[in-house]
Amino acid sequence: MAQVNMQLVKELRDRTQAGLNDCKAALVEAEGHLEKAVEVILKKGLAKSAKRAGAVASEGLVITRLSPDGHVGVIAEVNIQTDFAARNDEFKAFTEKVVEAALSAKAGADLGAEPFPGGSGTIEENRAALVGKLGENITVRRWDRLTLDGAGRVHSYVHMGGKIGVLLAVRTGSEAAAKSPTFEKFVDDSAMQIAAMAPQFMNASEIPADARQKQAEIFDAQLIEEGKPEAARPKIIEGKLAKWAKEVCLLEQQSVLDPEKTVESLRASLAKELGSEVTLGRFVRFQLGEGIEKPTTPDFASEVAKMAGG
Repeated sequence: MAQVNMQLVKELRDRTQAGLNDCKAALVEAEGHLEKAVEVILKKGLAKSAKRAGAVASEGLVITRLSPDGHVGVIAEVNIQTDFAARNDEFKAFTEKVVEAALSAKAGADLGAEPFPGGSGTIEENRAALVGKLGENITVRRWDRLTLDGAGRVHSYVHMGGKIGVLLAVRTGSEAAAKSPTFEKFVDDSAMQIAAMAPQFMNASEIPADARQKQAEIFDAQLIEEGKPEAARPKIIEGKLAKWAKEVCLLEQQSVLDPEKTVESLRASLAKELGSEVTLGRFVRFQLGEGIEKPTTPDFASEVAKMAGG
């Protein structure tokens, strides 16, 4: 193996803007020859990827994948800088490989370090190469897994072509009940409910004390602004918290498909119809770009004026 010094690594990085580790690996592969190392970097699509890595990537896709038996589901968010690039076939193919890797990875694993399905290298190495090829930063931002033991199924739902994705686990008393068309419809409807109404918890008992306290403080501040007397505020806050719980808890929400009923009442009716237990388990909801702070840029008119010297 050829020995490389940091001066060569620095020179290669200055020329290509690739990462230090990538430059070192390229020089080792090129046996210390700088020009050959530049060629290695270019062939792997790593040139300028370091500069692009600093760009905010908030577009992209949320994708899901289920195991053949329907007992395991994974969801991932892969981001890229522009919506136009998110529609690129190579980017979409990469996201499918990411979620395929997630299906076979252990819960909580670093997906970047997982082998790239059907190819060579890791997810991270292929991501870096695609950054170089497409000219936009790409991030494998997050992923999660749901596993269901026993009868029932894990269901996935993707809305708006990958803008919102949902995983939901629902348990039943028997596999026969899990194959019922009415059960399948309820599961799909519940996943759509999660996508549309963005619940944070399954039921009121799952709301953490700190989350409830924070919301109570928000309501209290609002009431102070409205001039409500201190003695009256606790009772008003209690009522507001009860209403808030119905908005943020899945089972207590009004059904978007049948507003006269809650999700819990629909679940209870289905269990009675099937003569079998029906229990909603954990759910995961990813919305594309949520929580990513997008940089503010001048509007188009300002840009034109600046170019024209105005």
